[in-house]
Amino acid sequence: MAAKLDFEVLVDRYYAALFRFALSLTRKESDARDLTQQTFWLWARKGHQLNDPGKVKSWLFTTLHREFLQAQRRSTRFPHHELEEVPDEIPNVPSTLVNELDGGIILECLQRVDPLFKAPVALFYLEQHSYQEIAEVLGIPLGTVKSRIARGIAQLQNVVLQRHKRKQP
Repeated sequence: MAAKLDFEVLVDRYYAALFRFALSLTRKESDARDLTQQTFWLWARKGHQLNDPGKVKSWLFTTLHREFLQAQRRSTRFPHHELEEVPDEIPNVPSTLVNELDGGIILECLQRVDPLFKAPVALFYLEQHSYQEIAEVLGIPLGTVKSRIARGIAQLQNVVLQRHKRKQP
């Protein structure tokens, strides 16, 4: 039944109120616009699942609030830093190395990564599986997946750097 609700009518009716609510949460106009747009995008994808058209307004406001909370959790876990603030965390990769790398070399180097870490890295980066999908495929907890991917990437970086050092004159 919710599919019968006209998307443009919903936007016209609720955009201003949702934007004001988002602005009160984010205190930043650009973030409020993004949050409001995300809410309507989710409606376009999932709104047809709503059985009671009378609950559209509450669905939109609840969705916006949940998206805001999710973004807050994400920004807490993965804070944004300017490059100048974290120079020690940027890997020192020679420009000559970047220029010579291609997919074949990376796959060759991936073969030298510990098998415990190779599978999660390959599933994530080559097959583009989510962490949850990898956890299900490998039968391991989600936290273990994240840890193995991080360790696998560190090993892969070391293998690539060692390969580069051997090739230098």
